[in-house]
Amino acid sequence: MFGRIYSHRLEWKRCIPALVSSHRTLFTVLWIMGFASLFIWQRNLLVDGLWGLRVNEKPMPMLRPFAFNLTDFGGKGDGVTENTKAFEKAIMEIAKLGKKGGGQLNVPPGDWLTAPFNLTSHMTLFLAEGATILGIEDEALWPLMPPLPSYGAGREHAGPRYGSLIHGQHLKDVVITGHNGTINGQGPSWWKKYKQKLLNYTRGPLVQILWSSDIHISNITLRDSPFWTIHPYDCKNVFITNVTILAPVFGAPNTDGIDPDSCDNVVIEDCYISVGDDGIAIKSGWDQYGVAYGRPSTNILIRNLVVRSTVSAGVSIGSEMSGGVSNITVENVVVWSSRRAMRIKTAAGRGGYIQNITYRNITFDNVRVGFVVKTDYNEHPDAGYDPKAYPILSNINFINIHGQGVRVPVRLHGSPEIPLRNLTFRDFSVGISYKKKHIFQCSSVQGRVIGSIFPAPCENLDLYDEQGNLIKRGAQNVTDIDYDF
Repeated sequence: MFGRIYSHRLEWKRCIPALVSSHRTLFTVLWIMGFASLFIWQRNLLVDGLWGLRVNEKPMPMLRPFAFNLTDFGGKGDGVTENTKAFEKAIMEIAKLGKKGGGQLNVPPGDWLTAPFNLTSHMTLFLAEGATILGIEDEALWPLMPPLPSYGAGREHAGPRYGSLIHGQHLKDVVITGHNGTINGQGPSWWKKYKQKLLNYTRGPLVQILWSSDIHISNITLRDSPFWTIHPYDCKNVFITNVTILAPVFGAPNTDGIDPDSCDNVVIEDCYISVGDDGIAIKSGWDQYGVAYGRPSTNILIRNLVVRSTVSAGVSIGSEMSGGVSNITVENVVVWSSRRAMRIKTAAGRGGYIQNITYRNITFDNVRVGFVVKTDYNEHPDAGYDPKAYPILSNINFINIHGQGVRVPVRLHGSPEIPLRNLTFRDFSVGISYKKKHIFQCSSVQGRVIGSIFPAPCENLDLYDEQGNLIKRGAQNVTDIDYDF
């Protein structure tokens, strides 16, 4: 036995040098790898962080079979060089690829000054992180276009109107997206000229797409539009998601965020909007021109938004609604520090209808007026409208509404010619900041309250318990509208 142990010890001693040698080799290799990794890390730290050459730059994904960079066509993102021709050349190249799946135009980091340009079908415009498309300020470089057929005139002046910075007509399958790159309309110069009455034509939107389908806008920031920011007109299948829209809340006139106009099948979701007019305004034409054009806005879902509108309203319908507005759902929306949260505006002469509207899971935080329906919003394109073309307003639901710091939670201003019919309030509790009697105001209103709500509803509405049993009929022809507060 002792012999076997001694023999094993001899074998172990013979293995030690080889084992030590292999461990030294392994240790040396690991040390070299660790040193190299440290060197590479330090070099990347210098390159990325100190020299500023690659700071978390995300690769641009391939969203189409073919992709181009704006620099391939002579573009320079120095904020000074005009890149209009670079955009046009790139888009002409993509226009040739429609039958092959289309093309993607990548806008790299930088400031890309440009006059307005037109998109093409089967195209993706991709804005990298740190990329900004800058609208040129010289209005002489913005093309003039005829009035929209459902308006009959420019919204601010009779006759032609300026086109949009990013424009498209009769398109299919268009995507505007990115790594939160920016489209900047450089609006202050336009706003100043508008206030000084130096413009002879209606200002142009930032993005306007007409008579098109399958439009996707996502993951970008749009700011300082000369006029309305995103304006899809007579389009189908429009999806706007994860978009930030910014303009000063004062001093930026008519800078609506998103205005779906005579559109069918629209989703607007997961957006932050803070602008100088309506956050969202659903439209469908103006007076006799909208009636004749006859294209309603319908099947629109607006959800998961945070909106601020100090001048106008978070979400509006109208006032240009003469082609009709129906089947609208507004849900999971927070409106904060605003003049109004939700507004419907129309007038005699509009014609059309507003019906099947649902507001659900709405939160007010420090707004002057919560819900407003106004039926005397008298702005007309010309004297040719029919003053007896009365719009029809019916089937409007207010469900699960909450908030705080609201001065007037509800103001429903119907009229004998334009009554408000079949309104429903349920699960409504809003903290008020103004201790007046008539803070739930109604005129020419018919509808119901289901269950208890706060503040107390106006006398016009029928009262039902939670099980749907009638408790009390509403009084007719009671008016308690008070615009003094």
